[in-house]
Amino acid sequence: MAPDSDKRNFALRTEDGSEESVFSGSTPRQAALKAARRLEPAPSESDADTEPLRLREKGTTKVHIYEGWAWKESPPDVDMNEWDADSPDDVWMNQVDEITKANVSKEGVEHLDEI
Repeated sequence: MAPDSDKRNFALRTEDGSEESVFSGSTPRQAALKAARRLEPAPSESDADTEPLRLREKGTTKVHIYEGWAWKESPPDVDMNEWDADSPDDVWMNQVDEITKANVSKEGVEHLDEI
């Protein structure tokens, strides 16, 4: 895992230019995926509608523009016979019926005149 010093902060901008949420990630796409998971999920990926996501990198005037969508999906089965104490703790997935997945597509970058 990357050290925290490699993390950058990205503010999610609304249509009026206000910034109410901040997502961190080592890349703009990583932050956009986190933001997309907060969208209202569709029943399946093919039914999902895209929504624009505008993420301004904190400390800059650069705005990364994405189309994002989210959907519900059944969690993968975790075979408890193959699970060991050193593997990631995915046991919780056996206890939920659905998980939210998301994807994004980069549309471009724009630069603001001022912050």
